Amino acid sequence: MGYKTPLFDEHRALGARIVPFGGWDMPLHYGSQVREHHRVRLDAGMFDVSHMRIIDLDGSGVPAFLGRLIANDPARLRVPGQALYSCMLNRQGGVIDDLILYFRAPTRYRLVVNAATAEKDLAWIRDQAVGMAIAIRPRPDLAMIAVQGPNARAKAVDLIPAALREQSLALKPFVAAEQGDWFISRTGYTGEDGLELICPAGQVLALWRGLKGAEVAPCGLGARDTLRLEAGLNLSGQDMDETVSPLESGLAWTVAWEPAERDFIGRSALEAQRERGGLRRCVGLLLTGRGVLRRQQAVLSDGKPVGEVTSGGFAPTLQRSIAFARIAPGSGEECRVLIHDKAVPARVVKPPFVRNGKPRIDL
Repeated sequence: MGYKTPLFDEHRALGARIVPFGGWDMPLHYGSQVREHHRVRLDAGMFDVSHMRIIDLDGSGVPAFLGRLIANDPARLRVPGQALYSCMLNRQGGVIDDLILYFRAPTRYRLVVNAATAEKDLAWIRDQAVGMAIAIRPRPDLAMIAVQGPNARAKAVDLIPAALREQSLALKPFVAAEQGDWFISRTGYTGEDGLELICPAGQVLALWRGLKGAEVAPCGLGARDTLRLEAGLNLSGQDMDETVSPLESGLAWTVAWEPAERDFIGRSALEAQRERGGLRRCVGLLLTGRGVLRRQQAVLSDGKPVGEVTSGGFAPTLQRSIAFARIAPGSGEECRVLIHDKAVPARVVKPPFVRNGKPRIDL
């Protein structure tokens, strides 16, 4: 038995198939993963993401601490509500986790980290903060629903506290608004527009039911995975982990090298990697033969192994199989993937595959 979110009984009542995920019992789908995927691409769907860990940081030492903790530069955040995507690295440059950081005030920030690594993340953060003027406060009293799709914001607005409605409609991407324990951000993990709604755990059931009444479709982990894959969004623990740096995970853009004096954890290891060169590439694959791309399948070029699939599956929007793969530098744009001992042709492409409901690659 895993941990359960405040919406667990509601998922069961809706007929969800429950599966273990990151130590939690979570809905995989409510009958049809593909139908849920299409509802998000075409209209609006909602995901219970209350298993993700919300961590509030307060204190005069927080800005300097964050400048060392993450690879992106938190000094870029200057206006309350602004958000930043980053990786948190170990000293070898491997990715402990990816996260979103929110600026709330000059000495107040919020982190949202992944469920599967939450305990490890929290222990790491506390270890790095020893002796600093920082209060670290996990927020299990809060719950979170992601509402995603082209009609998501319009359908969610009437369920948001009145004082936040106008702000929520005016939010720019990667910006949040808050009042009390309600926190509304224009972020997501699907490649569609939408909001992530944080509220007191005791109010989340009414919010979920209100969204369902507004014809926002309940969606599970299955659709969340196919949506993020089409959108070109990495999955922690698969597309990057503690043994792989962001430079080999398609996340070099999240590393802020300037200012040069900012000595974030893992910086020296990344600089050494960059100096050595020969880094593997993180690429997209579009299968042109028959089969389904899956994690850990070997990628071949001229009959020789050059890498492996890190995430893969069937893309409902494209009606094709797609994947991310980490391959050797200099590999060509045509390759083969070993599927059930058969070398199946594939093409190297640049993610994302789909954004805002539209294919971004030539089929």
